[in-house]
Amino acid sequence: MDLRTLETLRAVRSQGGVTAAATVLHLTPSAVSQQLAGLAAEMGVPLTERVGRGLRLTPAGAALADAAVDVAVAVERARAACQGHRDSPVGTVRVSAFQSAAQLVFPRLLGAVAGWDGVTLECADEDVALADFPDLTDRFDVVVAHRPDGAADWPPGVRVVPLFREPLDVAVSPGHRLAGRGVIGPEELADEAWITVREGFPVAPVLAAVAARSGAAPRIAHRINDFTVATAMVAAGHGISLLPRHTTPAFPGVRLLRLTGVPAGRRVEALLRPDRAERRVVARVVGALTALAAEIDTVPAEPSDRSG
Repeated sequence: MDLRTLETLRAVRSQGGVTAAATVLHLTPSAVSQQLAGLAAEMGVPLTERVGRGLRLTPAGAALADAAVDVAVAVERARAACQGHRDSPVGTVRVSAFQSAAQLVFPRLLGAVAGWDGVTLECADEDVALADFPDLTDRFDVVVAHRPDGAADWPPGVRVVPLFREPLDVAVSPGHRLAGRGVIGPEELADEAWITVREGFPVAPVLAAVAARSGAAPRIAHRINDFTVATAMVAAGHGISLLPRHTTPAFPGVRLLRLTGVPAGRRVEALLRPDRAERRVVARVVGALTALAAEIDTVPAEPSDRSG
């Protein structure tokens, strides 16, 4: 039993199958299957079982995958103890973020890390459904994720570092009947045409809460995940939208109105695998990320004209 084989077992569980695990591990599916077969032979019990065309871990496999997390954490702590004798940690840290957070955070984070000798930051934007953020921790050291107010906690086994809460405001065009207002309630939005994200993405539950409070199902005109595109469509009068206050791009005339009567915000958090969280260089990058998040939290709380 070696660390690489245990990592393979963990990936099969977290990614939901051999093929997805092979992609994350940069292996072929047959190589993953061979590793699992060898590990099962070594343990003397079946670690996987067929379910339809797929594969899942047996109770013994799940128990070994849990133990593998402890092994990986212990190994990283040992490495960190050795690196503690260096003046500063070194290495490459891979960070992902959903698009609007990437636009806000990546330039600042790269600027903060630029002066660190021996540290390389690799950034990627990953726009995924709410349920898929934890799976990204197999591919990235730090995953900047978001979830709406009131959403369930992230699953066990993922370390969570709170960054900031971002209010969601109602964006309207300059000529909209509500453009002169500063604060509105859900009941005033019952007949509006909405530009919103696809189902399963973190802003969608907030619109559902608005609809439930207004007493009418939302009239979805367009589904656009890119907030830059959504803002341009709002400005042109093609509907209204729920947009994040700090990360909504400036666009001539677009007004952000504060929404009352429902929890209207999202929690932006960093997700990490427990073993990778032990790496000193990863902890240093997370520290820089939380410092940037504290600056974002000082942005004025009231929505504003996004005319740029």
